[in-house]
Amino acid sequence: MTPSQRILVIGAGELGYQVLRFLAEHPERQDTTVSVLLRPGNLSPESPRKTTVDSLRKLGIHIVTGDIVTDPEQTLISTFEPYDTIISCMGFASGSGTQIKLTRAVLSAGIKQYIPWQFGVDYDAIGRGSAQDVFDEQLDVRDLLRSQTKTSWAIISTGMFTSFLFEPSFGVVNIKDATICALGSWQNRVTVTTPQDIGKITAEIVLGQERASLFTNQAIFIGGDTISYGELAELVEKITRKPFRRTLLTVGDAQNALAQDPVNTLLKYQIVFGQGRGVSWELSETWNEQRGIHALTAAEWAEDNIV
Repeated sequence: MTPSQRILVIGAGELGYQVLRFLAEHPERQDTTVSVLLRPGNLSPESPRKTTVDSLRKLGIHIVTGDIVTDPEQTLISTFEPYDTIISCMGFASGSGTQIKLTRAVLSAGIKQYIPWQFGVDYDAIGRGSAQDVFDEQLDVRDLLRSQTKTSWAIISTGMFTSFLFEPSFGVVNIKDATICALGSWQNRVTVTTPQDIGKITAEIVLGQERASLFTNQAIFIGGDTISYGELAELVEKITRKPFRRTLLTVGDAQNALAQDPVNTLLKYQIVFGQGRGVSWELSETWNEQRGIHALTAAEWAEDNIV
């Protein structure tokens, strides 16, 4: 039986909602309480998030109000202190400095277990000084966690959200225009996982039978698929049953474009993924694959969402 614990999830967006849902529905939840930190404005009857908030309440999730961006660090410490485990699902949209502020507050509050917002690439492998400057703060968070021993932590490395790989704004797959662009080379690979699967696996890490052995200050790699841009091109042509025009964006061309437009966030991401370092790992080595926990492949997602 899972010992009772008090879990706080920060944020209920695309990922946070899935984490909350699977925590609430986990068979080992028992008398564990699950809470979510939301901005006060989200509780307004006129808020566009009202349906989400109502859904969370129906799941038996407690609502806590606060704002990790505007609340002083001491206020966050007081908010966090009643909990045993905190899971941050607030990503880069929260602004520069928020991730490190949040981590300082978690550590100062004496939280037993922490999963920071690191749902993404392998920041250690990418290293400091990459084209995507916000990644350096992720390394600052890791340094801070590694510098202490009171709070146990687990990083869940997921790769890219699967849907983002097919999002025209990312500049790789454009179904409407029937084009596909490889970043760096056609052999470069990327690991992808859906938010739903990340939520399912995160809940298993926190509440499953192996929970005691997982918060050991390490990165846990998960994934739904690892696919090359060449394989991706074949996949979308097979599903859509039409040819796609293929183009290649080299790292050099992307770097030259960024020099002309230094605040272009898209180019920063494209350079990192074009370099191909720290953005993919073998599925056979992932935590979920080794335990027989299936996560949607790129093909399965595409068949459900593109056609």
